[in-house]
Amino acid sequence: MMKLWNFKVKNNPNEISTKLESALTPVGFVFNTNRDENNSITFKVRKRILYAWYMVFQNWTIVNGKLLKTDTENKTDVEISFNQHFLIKLIVFTHIFLVLGLLIAIIAGINSSPSIYMFGAIVLALGIALWIGVQKKFEKDIQKYKTLISEILES
Repeated sequence: MMKLWNFKVKNNPNEISTKLESALTPVGFVFNTNRDENNSITFKVRKRILYAWYMVFQNWTIVNGKLLKTDTENKTDVEISFNQHFLIKLIVFTHIFLVLGLLIAIIAGINSSPSIYMFGAIVLALGIALWIGVQKKFEKDIQKYKTLISEILES
């Protein structure tokens, strides 16, 4: 899932990139930039991970952005996209495939005991709860990033 956010800022792309990097790097973010040949700057922001198990709790959202200089003097178009991390997508899709396999096994009648139906219902309910939780966390992370970036660019 990807969400887009576009707005204009009254500084040039180099100033914006420098301001974002100097504000985000000391507080635990990784900020990578690339300069294109058509005077645009692309950047990627994600939380810095100190331990591998933090991936599950902190680094769910990756921010990709592009700073484009406009025709008017000293203005920049900012295009930001928010993406879920690949591992989070992998966890959700793996769970979906397990549930589908279980449902196919139940429908095919491989084992028709009531305990299998209960197990299937529980796994399906957990899958739905996981999906809803991931989507809510993604939306909450987007709002946090929007607030953080807005505060940095307004200062």
